[in-house]
Parts: sequence; C-alpha cells; structure tokens
Amino acid sequence: MKARILKRLEDEVAELERELRSDLPKEIKRARELGDLSENAEYQAARERQSYVQARLGMIRKRMAEISLMNLERLPTDRAAFGSTVTLREDGSDTRLVYQLVMPEDADATKGLISTSSPIGRAIVGRQVGDDITVPTPTGVRRFELVTLSTIHDEV
Repeated sequence: MKARILKRLEDEVAELERELRSDLPKEIKRARELGDLSENAEYQAARERQSYVQARLGMIRKRMAEISLMNLERLPTDRAAFGSTVTLREDGSDTRLVYQLVMPEDADATKGLISTSSPIGRAIVGRQVGDDITVPTPTGVRRFELVTLSTIHDEV
C-alpha cells in the first residue's frame, strides 16, 4: 500500500515538474508577446498556475517524505489503523458499511475509502471487533458496531 501511494505521488511530481519546466514557460512567453503585462489575463493566469504548481510540488514532496518514514510494521494487528478494512453495522439497522482507512489524499467515500483524519476515521482508529463507535456528524450523532476487521497485516 505504501509503495502504491508513493508511486502515485511520484507520478504526480513528474507531471507537475514537466508542466513547470516545459508547458508554463511556453505559456508565459506566448503571453508576454501579446504586450502589456499589467492587463494581460493570459500572463496572469500562467503566473498563478506556476505558483500553484510550485506550492503543490512542495506539499507532495513533504508528504512523500512523511510516508517514506512510516513504519507499517508498528501498526497494530488487532485494532483498526491505517490500511485496515472494517465493516460497520449502523445502530438500529441491518445496514452494513465497509470502509478502508486511507491517507487523506486517497480518501473517496463513494468508493469506501475514508481518511484516518476524517470524523468517522478518527472514531474507528484503535477499535476492535465488537466495539461500539459513536461519530458526531452535522446531522447528529451516529452509532455503529464494528463487525469485522482486516488490518494491513492481513491484506499483505
């Protein structure tokens, strides 16, 4: 999982670096040729994109360093943590929800991928099968029971 995340981030870095070194300089040069830079929307847009790309590259590199330092062996084998897949049963219902705890940049609730830093993710982390989970939401408190747990160690 860690290698897959790092690979995806490396690919994004390569794409952004190509844009920063090749595409954006061409756009800026083309916009400069149009004349007065103070009222040149193309030039302003290209410069803003350049700033965004530089900031995004910095964020990604920082995140890659953090991920590289993660020791997945230290994650618990009997409790929910990063990489775990859990099945929850909502209180008073037979509805079952399956979630995998992922990093914020991989979160996609429609695919069952929730961040460990989201409200429900934080409520799940550290829990075991049979535990009751209470999650405060904008629409009120939701209660779940953790029905099944598969940790990152089980999935390797």
